[in-house]
Amino acid sequence: MDKVFPILETDRLLLREVKMEDAKSVFYYLSDKEVMKYYGMAPMENVCEAEEEIAWYRRIFDEGTGIRWGITLKDTSEVIGSCGFLQYTAQHARTEVGLELSKEYWKSGIMTEALTAVIQYGFSHMELMRIQALIDPENIASQKLFEKLGFLQEGLLRKYERTNGKFEDVHMYSLLKDEYNAAVLKPVE
Repeated sequence: MDKVFPILETDRLLLREVKMEDAKSVFYYLSDKEVMKYYGMAPMENVCEAEEEIAWYRRIFDEGTGIRWGITLKDTSEVIGSCGFLQYTAQHARTEVGLELSKEYWKSGIMTEALTAVIQYGFSHMELMRIQALIDPENIASQKLFEKLGFLQEGLLRKYERTNGKFEDVHMYSLLKDEYNAAVLKPVE
């Protein structure tokens, strides 16, 4: 992985490194019960927790085990969500993708735009073979998002994660590089 944090740009978005000065913005959406409903952890209770999350983003980047971009609109510098990779394994050319977005921006196409850029970066720059996502079976919106981008549901991982003291099932979704390339290179009809 690159040692200089890459900036990704789309039509409406700038995906950049999340910095400590973004802690209040990160806290804003990660303290929201609706945003955190399927996130795998309790809503944050103070800005210090957001600072710890940002430090973790930096740590996984420095260790080469992941990369997490802050999602910003081009006309503002405020972080409204994040999207990126974790559990990156170079030997197997695979990673897991995770994301969240402030609810004010739900159903606006922003996450589709951000995730598309992140997926493209993973397959082209990181030379990934597989990108996978773990999705709560009740999180229909995320399932639809990933399916729209070509991910296939592979199965149910029973009692796979412990969230707030309770074991939860998750669906495993994945997208392979050859599937992505076939979709991208498919002629327009």
